[in-house]
Amino acid sequence: MSFVTIEGLSFAYGGSRNRVLDGFSLSLEQGEVAAVLGPSGQGKSTLLRLIAGLEVPAEGSIAVGGVTLVDERTFLPPEKRGVGMVFQDYSLFPHLTAARNITFGLHRMSPKERAVRLGEMLELVRLTGCEARYPHELSGGQQQRVALARALAPGPRLLLLDEPFSSLDAELRASIRSELKAILAQAGMTCLVVTHDRADAEAICSRVVTVG
Repeated sequence: MSFVTIEGLSFAYGGSRNRVLDGFSLSLEQGEVAAVLGPSGQGKSTLLRLIAGLEVPAEGSIAVGGVTLVDERTFLPPEKRGVGMVFQDYSLFPHLTAARNITFGLHRMSPKERAVRLGEMLELVRLTGCEARYPHELSGGQQQRVALARALAPGPRLLLLDEPFSSLDAELRASIRSELKAILAQAGMTCLVVTHDRADAEAICSRVVTVG
């Protein structure tokens, strides 16, 4: 049985008859990094929002690690899904330091546990020494790594990346691709990436699924 199973997923915005997803199915093995590739308007980001629990499908089911996240009878809220997501614009809190951004979702941990986890995340994404900086004091690549560390810090079972390189200039993309691939491999993370760029997808993913 696959670690992630998506079956017959359909969705339309605002009661529209035009579905952005219509019977979409996909499975991922544990530790696999896969991409959904396609042009804008094909429902790629919507797919991630459905998996994360930010939208409710019209039809279909999603299960991760044998736990049903959503089907015709079930809807687990986002905070109970064990899914981490890095948004296209990173969505860092501008008034919080890198350290406080990374530990934002760790409120159930003791201060000591949070400090240990922060150190682990800073080392993983190679940002040790940058923890006191605010987002505007970080480069685009560093901001992406803070967002990645924040998503990984709670120990999600599945990580979702929405157009992870679209905010970076061409010079940064190649180096950040290789960094991200190494970080995901080191974390042993199951990951689904959505992108419109085939080179991005093939640089970090072992499998590419095309839509549209």
